[in-house]
Amino acid sequence: MSHRTLLIAGAVAAALTTSAAMADTPAATEKCFGVAKAGKNDCKGGTVATCAGSSTKDGEGVLLVPTGLCEKIVGGSTTENK
Repeated sequence: MSHRTLLIAGAVAAALTTSAAMADTPAATEKCFGVAKAGKNDCKGGTVATCAGSSTKDGEGVLLVPTGLCEKIVGGSTTENK
């Protein structure tokens, strides 16, 4: 292999390693109330449907979403409506 080929292969390997490492980094999340479909809520919820999959109606329980997304979802709130 020529030096140029090795240099290009090294650059490609470095780029792939960086993108793979970024994919493994968990995004910051926040609790989003009012958007979970029945039976699709996450744990760590509010006063109703506190275990994953335990909600019985739409909008009950909580979903964990990337920080900043909840307020952009119609019906979403970072505070629980009791």
